[in-house]
Amino acid sequence: MVLIAVDPHKASYTARAVDGRGGVLGGTRVTAKEREALLRWAEQWPQRRWAIEGARGLGQPLAQWLVGRGEAVMDVPARLVRRVRELGGSDKSDAKDARAIAEAALRAEGLQRVEAEDESTVLRLLTDRRDDLAGERTRTANRLHRLLRELAPGGAPRRLSARRAAALLCEVQARSAADRERLRQAEELLAELRRLDGQLRESLQRITVAVRARGTRLQGIPGVGPVVAAKLLGRTGRVERFASEAHFASYSGTAPLEASSGEVVRHRLSRRGDRQLNAALHIVAVTQLRMRASRGYVYYWRRRAEGKSAREALRCLKRQLARVIYRCLRADAMR
Repeated sequence: MVLIAVDPHKASYTARAVDGRGGVLGGTRVTAKEREALLRWAEQWPQRRWAIEGARGLGQPLAQWLVGRGEAVMDVPARLVRRVRELGGSDKSDAKDARAIAEAALRAEGLQRVEAEDESTVLRLLTDRRDDLAGERTRTANRLHRLLRELAPGGAPRRLSARRAAALLCEVQARSAADRERLRQAEELLAELRRLDGQLRESLQRITVAVRARGTRLQGIPGVGPVVAAKLLGRTGRVERFASEAHFASYSGTAPLEASSGEVVRHRLSRRGDRQLNAALHIVAVTQLRMRASRGYVYYWRRRAEGKSAREALRCLKRQLARVIYRCLRADAMR
């Protein structure tokens, strides 16, 4: 079996073919538009598999293109390649990077195989787009809030809606040139705010339809609405790739890291894992704390009674939710 390691860049791909012992069999460099030439070059080794650094990042276009043509592609994390580079010295080139990717792929165990994009990719794109729209809406509302504070006595309420902003602008009497310019800019921001509100409503509808099409039972968990469910499904992908719920918890950053020394045994907060997935679990946890009838609320206060601080109890709740969500996703997959 020949391993073809690729160092991907925006405009080019550098590849090295190695045997099972790491011996270099050949190499090539093509532009990003010459992917067909790269595949033709690799066909001299019928028994082959590919190793691409960042197959879910910069190498995603090439990885998905190869998977679509029936090729076996492995995703090599950048941190593994970085360790190999550090051992190899300070010299750096694309050819040496491809060699380092090959060595990392040969030594590592449990590398993820790249799968063709499916509905989870669509959900991730939808939620990422909604996050962008929500962020832009917040920035626009803040700019409008600042202008209304200067135009209207007492300013505007903290939660500013387009309807409330329009009502305040109708009451404004711009007497100076500066106020007239403020009013003009505020009207432009109001139009932008209305456009973003419309896009957010449309985004929510598309996400709701996409989640319903998946037939998931995630929304039966208190605190999980359409947007959170879409984020959980989109960021998790195929749940079968997680060997256990502990693996899922580690991926989501909810599994605490041991930081023991000598006879002192303690754990600390994990900053690893998918932070977007972790944020979705945080939303579920905080929502359940507002619902006194939920199991999460009871679990949280039981932990507090055991002497846990508020933050520690919340981390415990997020870890428990990771277990519940993993089991739900597994059940969905089996159905």
